[in-house]
Amino acid sequence: MKAEPAVQRQLLELAKVDAELSRVEHRRRTMPELAEIEGIQKTLRELRDTAIRHETAASDLDREIARQEKEIESVRAREDRDRKLIDGGTLPSKQVADLQHELETLARRQSALEDDLLELMERREALGLDVQRTGAEVDKTEQALADVESRRDETLKDLDTTKTRREEDRAKLVPRFPEGLLKLYERVRAHKGIGAALVRARKCLACNMEFDRNTVSELKAAAEDEVVQCENCGAILVRTVESGL
Repeated sequence: MKAEPAVQRQLLELAKVDAELSRVEHRRRTMPELAEIEGIQKTLRELRDTAIRHETAASDLDREIARQEKEIESVRAREDRDRKLIDGGTLPSKQVADLQHELETLARRQSALEDDLLELMERREALGLDVQRTGAEVDKTEQALADVESRRDETLKDLDTTKTRREEDRAKLVPRFPEGLLKLYERVRAHKGIGAALVRARKCLACNMEFDRNTVSELKAAAEDEVVQCENCGAILVRTVESGL
């Protein structure tokens, strides 16, 4: 393949633009913010699950406390009724004795219920603290996530700006090259990552391979407009006064 030396040298400009576009895409995929966001999201999911468990347990305890309080009120109401009957003075002594026995039983029942209620309320208080603490951790983690996402978005904005500029530069460069040369460049770039590279001091700057004597001789013998490629990486070799040939 033939191409004017000046055209071949312009491949270096295209390769430079493409290298920056590749760096932009690599930066987009490997931003540290992405891993940080993933870690924070995982933590946030775990915290939210914990918060739901705590809130569910607190709701269950609230219902149990309400049930316990209702039962205590029922016992108290029964005690009040029995006392009124006894205080009325109209009941036979046997029935009065039965009511007094029932009052003792109710008193023990009330005491046991109140002890249970106290325990439930202590558990509810401790769980309430857990709910508050977990809620605060969720809020803190959500803010941390928002901060990292903001940094990510700013970085993406900068990368998009750079990408747009380089794509504009590329669009201006591409029409300068013959179709065959451009196809070769694109094919090599697709397979190897670098389509063209400068030869400097008898070395390919795409793969950093230093040429042996035979290769140097071949490069010297090749016409200036001959398109040559690196036998190691396949990049189109652009020869200039820096090449040492």
